[in-house]
Amino acid sequence: MYEVPHYINGKKTSIKTRELVLYNPATGDSIGCLQVANQQIVESAVIAAKTAFSAWSTKPAAQRAKILFRYKMLLDANKQKLAEWITQEHGKTNQEALGSIQRGIDVVEFSCGITQHLKGGYADEIGSGIDSYSMHQPLGVCVGITPFNFPAMIALWLFPIAIACGNTFILKPSEKDPSCALLLAELAKEAGVPDGVVNVLQGDQETVDALLNHPDIKAISFIGSSQVAKKVQQQATAQHKRVQAFGGTKNHCIVMPDADMNEAASALVTSAYDCAGERCMAISIIVAVGDAVADQLIAIMKPLIEHLKIGPGNQADTNMGPLVTKAHWQRVISYIDAGKKEGAHLVIDGSQYKPPNHENGFFMGACLFDQVKPGMQIYQDEIFGPVLSIVRVPDFDSALQLINQHDYGNGTAIFTRDGFTARTFAEKVQVGMVGINVPVPVPVAQFSFGGWKQSLFSDMGMYGSEAIRFYTKLKTVTQRWFPRR
Repeated sequence: MYEVPHYINGKKTSIKTRELVLYNPATGDSIGCLQVANQQIVESAVIAAKTAFSAWSTKPAAQRAKILFRYKMLLDANKQKLAEWITQEHGKTNQEALGSIQRGIDVVEFSCGITQHLKGGYADEIGSGIDSYSMHQPLGVCVGITPFNFPAMIALWLFPIAIACGNTFILKPSEKDPSCALLLAELAKEAGVPDGVVNVLQGDQETVDALLNHPDIKAISFIGSSQVAKKVQQQATAQHKRVQAFGGTKNHCIVMPDADMNEAASALVTSAYDCAGERCMAISIIVAVGDAVADQLIAIMKPLIEHLKIGPGNQADTNMGPLVTKAHWQRVISYIDAGKKEGAHLVIDGSQYKPPNHENGFFMGACLFDQVKPGMQIYQDEIFGPVLSIVRVPDFDSALQLINQHDYGNGTAIFTRDGFTARTFAEKVQVGMVGINVPVPVPVAQFSFGGWKQSLFSDMGMYGSEAIRFYTKLKTVTQRWFPRR
């Protein structure tokens, strides 16, 4: 058993408050604990971050960039150590963990170019003897409240850009897999980030509420369910904080009759079941255009799904690890039961699968539903597990309408060989991130991550140019100088 401490002002600290237990999802065993950060502990972290802001915000951007470059190098050197923490507390396979860490490091690399991104504009002679210029200035103390499914990647999508822009940061990781965040903060200090610039608080809703209501916090980034994201957005904006709140998803993929069915089937199996379906960009709905397409996809996908190796994430040949907690396992089971009751056809039922010698782990196999209808609960709700559903429609227009009518609008994809169909889809679909023959269209670091509708309660997305806007405030100066007399 181990205890995961807070990280405040460059030091680990643990104060007995209310204890939460950590579990290894592959075994079901308790492996550690953390103490919930209460109001007093939150206050100490905010004071540390606020104190550090004065010197850090005035440090030249080029010097901050050099520190971030050292940080990137340290992350590269410690990827395997980070991945081991993720596998132990979350359950991801080692390869999934390493891949997600690299996507986070890509954003750190983007942050190393902050001098270019913070350049303002300048215009001379906008009037007689009058010039005007703009500058991007940091906000102050910022907060990131991150989810369990990508404990390193999403944290690295947030605080490196925030501190590159001159802000200080408090990271509140998920209480389900918190150790990775602590190592991220320690490596930042080793890279030269001053004490107080990056802090980590362990906790749950009590900690989140204290952070949301603190008057010295200027910006909040949140990733979680839509219900909570909406409340976070309302609560934070009511206090004049800047906020980006990312909510739930239900990602559709249209498969057209002209698609390469083998490529589409293989990509969809990977998209739906990698990370045990616990990712906001997983395809969970296949929209098959025509019965022949649905039948062909099922025939190709069945053996691919049945050959998935399910087991502990630290085994080299594992394709899919466990779900993160027993409670989440039970939640996914409830959706599978609901789908059967509502009349969907469960083509593959992996719900009760347990790998040998891991009967107490939070495992399940891949599940595939066919004949799913839009009114069903498994169609409407985000399940966040290894459950893939097929909806059959007669034509492209019906498929597009189906996606546009759904409450969520995070990611979507289409498989087709026809350029006009693909272009029409990209233009008309009401979703923030679109893949053309790409099932998981997560933008690269130079662009920005963000959905539409009930998937994002904000005007600005994560990383890329959107993050620069989010973590800075624009100031425009208009000046006129008169000759000395």
